[in-house]
Amino acid sequence: MSELVTGEAVALELRPARLPSRALAVLLDLVAAVAVYVAVTVVLVVSTASLDEAAQTAISIATFVLVLVGGPIAVETLSHGRSLGKLACGLRVVRDDGGPIRFRHALVRGLIGVIEILMTFGVVACIASFVSARGRRLGDVFAGTLVVRERIPVARTGFVPPPPPWLNGRFSGLDLSAVPDGLWLAVRQYLTRMRQLDPQVGRSMAERLASDLAERTGAPVPQGVPPAAYLAAVVQERQAREARRAFERDTARSATPAAGSPASPASATPAGGPMAATEAVAEAAPPAAGESQGSSAPPAAYRPTGPSTEVPGAVSGAASEPSGPSERRGTGFVPPA
Repeated sequence: MSELVTGEAVALELRPARLPSRALAVLLDLVAAVAVYVAVTVVLVVSTASLDEAAQTAISIATFVLVLVGGPIAVETLSHGRSLGKLACGLRVVRDDGGPIRFRHALVRGLIGVIEILMTFGVVACIASFVSARGRRLGDVFAGTLVVRERIPVARTGFVPPPPPWLNGRFSGLDLSAVPDGLWLAVRQYLTRMRQLDPQVGRSMAERLASDLAERTGAPVPQGVPPAAYLAAVVQERQAREARRAFERDTARSATPAAGSPASPASATPAGGPMAATEAVAEAAPPAAGESQGSSAPPAAYRPTGPSTEVPGAVSGAASEPSGPSERRGTGFVPPA
């Protein structure tokens, strides 16, 4: 495996391509490029037969550069590192951090490939691949790229075994904030593969991981608890906490009203609370019998008994009259006789 680390500090388990598969991919690419070069050359010779020798030489050099050098560069750039030969062999060119290559990576690989592959018949590339720990040629070293295998067998990964029932909820008060992600990954890998290990090796590994985990949490391993069961219980507690945290986050997100949603009934109450809403209704009520139509003052029965509250900009009809008796008592108003 190749320890490729991305910008987010994520380790990628990618298998570097070795010399046989890379040589086969390069051979297929060369066969395709030479076939295209021969076809283009025949067409150009027939179409430029009337030109002089210097013009034909210039056209031949331009054809060589464009087809045998520019062609592979364009193909790798457009396909993000998957040429015809690499596609047939299940290979891909990636950056050192595992990301897709760009034009500058393909340009450097193509220009150096002319020297170490075409001019030296691949001898320099083979030597560089043998010397490199990840099978990189000089073009990969200068471009900062790596050829990896895309078609890898899917390994069978077991599930994390649950802890014994008598350990459920026993570590609910454990502080897990200081445990690094690398230790969690090591514990999970051990739990999924502990049945494939030698019993003595698995026991020593479980004891070491349990001691590291107890040191990070600040609480020792309880007496009488096997190390493997302790690790499984702590991992289950961490998964339960993450599940609760994700559920609370989703619940809070769904409870938050979205932008543009209709306002709740509480938000429709004018400034000043129920007292101001009742005053607005009183001002909008029609005058009682015996009063002039031009009078804007509300009837005496609707005037508040306590200190008046001035509502700036109250809109007529913004709220309705309280319907229940309890609401009328709470506002401090006496209903009309």
